[in-house]
Amino acid sequence: MLLLASYYFYMNWEPTYALLLLTSTLITYLAALGIEYFRTVRYRKLCLVSSLVLNLSILFLFKYYNFLAQNVEALLCRGGLGIDIPELQLLLPVGISFYTFQALGYSIDVYRGTTKAEHNFATYALFVSFFPQLVAGPIERSNNLLPQFKHKHAFDYNEAMIGLRMMVWGYFLKLVLADRCGIYVDSIFNNIDKHNGGSFLLASLLFPFQIYGDFAGYSLIAIGAARIMGFRLMENFRRPYFACSIGEFWHRWHISLSTWFKDYVYIPLGGNRVPRLRQYFNLLVTFIVSGIWHGANWTFLCWGSLHGVLLCIEKAFGIGRQEYTGLRLVWHWAMTFTLVCLAWILFRANTLQDAVIVISGIFTKLGMPHADTKTFMALFLGFIILVAKETSDEYKWKVRVSDSIHWILEHVYVAFMIALIILFGILGGDQFIYFQF
Repeated sequence: MLLLASYYFYMNWEPTYALLLLTSTLITYLAALGIEYFRTVRYRKLCLVSSLVLNLSILFLFKYYNFLAQNVEALLCRGGLGIDIPELQLLLPVGISFYTFQALGYSIDVYRGTTKAEHNFATYALFVSFFPQLVAGPIERSNNLLPQFKHKHAFDYNEAMIGLRMMVWGYFLKLVLADRCGIYVDSIFNNIDKHNGGSFLLASLLFPFQIYGDFAGYSLIAIGAARIMGFRLMENFRRPYFACSIGEFWHRWHISLSTWFKDYVYIPLGGNRVPRLRQYFNLLVTFIVSGIWHGANWTFLCWGSLHGVLLCIEKAFGIGRQEYTGLRLVWHWAMTFTLVCLAWILFRANTLQDAVIVISGIFTKLGMPHADTKTFMALFLGFIILVAKETSDEYKWKVRVSDSIHWILEHVYVAFMIALIILFGILGGDQFIYFQF
């Protein structure tokens, strides 16, 4: 039933593209069986490489082919060769990067011997297509999620309430915080030539909370929905804007992806077990790949590269290795938040030229930002609630409302949050940002 529900969920977007999901599932399923069946390293490696090449080729075709064609064509034109490279009119499948990486992680785990090949095709197909986290993660590991499909899950009221609280907080982050930030952010970044440095600065401070509310909100909705049904998905965000270094930020932001790149890219390249210069190279490659994973645009490539460079600098100077207190903690937090916000400009800008205009405008053409009072009143309330809850969770204050042991408080909290969402949420807002990845 869950497998049928998952495919029905995906086919509501574009029915024919469910075939791509099925194709990726079949490739990795058969590759894992082959890896388990063959005893010689040569054939086992052939099965793994076939899985990697076929899946990444599908990803390249739909996500990167046109980007590469445009840039090669532009490069040839500069060299005097006016060659017209045809572009493909293909709609990017929702969540293709997420389910491709989840399926490839399974293939690699089977090859490494950390996971046994799943022989039941329906069970494995559900692992790849499980609808709560299918289109935007968390990117689950086979040794966590696959075994859960082999057990019956009876309804548990306490677990369901935990899941419901997660979902309510996720919807708050998305509808009240992210979508209201998005109204202002999109109006600025989509009309760069009509705004000044003050508007650029405000939009650049709001976008980090837009993307956090949007993506962390989706992750919580996914984790909560799975929890209601009795399944445990991995944590994907851990209050990233409390980080005091870029390294710590990546231990808190999109945890399922950052650990995926660590385990399947950074460590195979040598990780920290190599000379210092090679470690820097490994970090840069990992974050360049991370940038490219996010989208076929130079802005994403530069965003990933910048984070890679910042991590190399931190590693060189030993930043983030010790616990900070007092003014040093505030200083490191402020510097980290500033650098993350500057990098987010590259992520959000439509082009590199737009990113340069925004960054230069912030430092040279400051003025009063254009603002809508009604939007910002609702945002102000959203930020107060966000800061109160995140600070309480971060420092483990003994204020228990959302997870109160008293059922009345617990239910009042859920009802209160639902009322806030209805009153202040953008109920007809845009889709989740990470659906495009």
